[in-house]
Amino acid sequence: MGLAGIFLGLGLLIWLSYRGWSVLVLAPIAALIAALFAGEPLLAHWTQTFMGSAAGFLASFFPLFLLGAVFGKLMDDSGSVQTIAAFMTEKLGAKRAMLAVVLAGALVTYGGVSLFVAFFVLAPMAQALFRAANIPARLMPAAIALGTSTFTMSALPGTPAIQNAIPMPFFGTTAFAAPGLGLIASAIMLGFGMWWLQRAEARARAAGESYGVASANAYVEAAEDPVVRERATTASTFDPAEIEHGEHGGGTPGIVVALAPLVVVVLVNLLMALVVLPRMDTEYLAEPRFGGITLASVGGVWAVLVALAAAMLVLVALNWKRLPSLRATVDAGANASVLPVVGVASLVGFGAVVAALPAFELVREWVLGIEGGPLVSLALSTNILAALTGSASGGLTIALDALGGTFMELAATTGLDPALMHRVAVIGAGTLDSLPHNGAVVTLLAVCGTKHRESYFDIVMVGIVGALIALVAVIVLGTAFGSF
Repeated sequence: MGLAGIFLGLGLLIWLSYRGWSVLVLAPIAALIAALFAGEPLLAHWTQTFMGSAAGFLASFFPLFLLGAVFGKLMDDSGSVQTIAAFMTEKLGAKRAMLAVVLAGALVTYGGVSLFVAFFVLAPMAQALFRAANIPARLMPAAIALGTSTFTMSALPGTPAIQNAIPMPFFGTTAFAAPGLGLIASAIMLGFGMWWLQRAEARARAAGESYGVASANAYVEAAEDPVVRERATTASTFDPAEIEHGEHGGGTPGIVVALAPLVVVVLVNLLMALVVLPRMDTEYLAEPRFGGITLASVGGVWAVLVALAAAMLVLVALNWKRLPSLRATVDAGANASVLPVVGVASLVGFGAVVAALPAFELVREWVLGIEGGPLVSLALSTNILAALTGSASGGLTIALDALGGTFMELAATTGLDPALMHRVAVIGAGTLDSLPHNGAVVTLLAVCGTKHRESYFDIVMVGIVGALIALVAVIVLGTAFGSF
């Protein structure tokens, strides 16, 4: 009965969230259903297990959601993201429309711009390029997804994406975990994705397919769609409803000024993680008032926080006159972070209740008994949970909350480097999360003005198949040569 309750609660969570119900309500209900079938105390699991785990996630990651969303809104309102998109358009042009969209998306998201901010800026850029090149509009979502939601989210060393930050407290790692393997995985995702997109474009031209019809204002309509909003806020760090709030400046900066904050994010993150924090005296963290922890537990998160804060200061200093209402912009960014972080925290609370049930021991034994070793077990568990929840960050946190300690014990006994587990876990979470009910997929199709039946297959190829190939390569190389 306990196992049946887990599956029933999970099924209810998936089905109703896909139909647009708020995960804030669904997650505790699904958790209580699982607890009810197991004969466990309901109120205790709600107020102690569920809320305790959700609060722990908020305590660890709300600063990242907050700074990430504010930074993304500052980049948007200052015109910096638009400048980068225009620069790529000018340099690569309609003849390389696919590459221009992919590289523009990769550049801004690797620099710390929130995924959904990138969507809303890149969609009109892609429409103009694809129309000029007469490339079918149905291929736009896949091109944007490849640049924003694949290698810069899960593989590229140092990416400030929340998915890359989540394993850091569990494994004591930094955003630059397993950099060599991350670069290899990034090359595979980018190379396979570009090959597929160019192949799809060539086949469309051979068949005489034209740009077709796509709503020019689809991205505006998507921001106001409440169903899109509910799905989107469990898949990213930015609430689409806030995209039109704040105030855009009258002009756009030059490309050097636009790129400067992104460069600051990467460089400061690297310096903090590898140079500054390791040299600091942080023995005070062992005191009870700070949780009795070590630097390894918080160092990675601290590095990303300082990097985002430094980039925001540089951005504001360089674009002061292009931010006519700094307070409104910051407010919009701050508000945009709240619903996503609480939504993911609710998914984490659901996972904590499930993991606390006696029946979950059967799931744990099954996962750890999978042939292929700990890396395969870790990859499969994050894959499955990200797929079921439709959220890479939610699935990853649930998996690590429930099994992170076990995997660390396995690492200690088998000699596995936690950095390797970090990279496998993040890439694993960024594969099957892109199923049809994923909030990022739903939002991306909405902002591009296309439908699942037109564009989803190409998203699968660049977002799932390419990532799975990269994941297999990392596991094989990591098993053979260790972390590098």
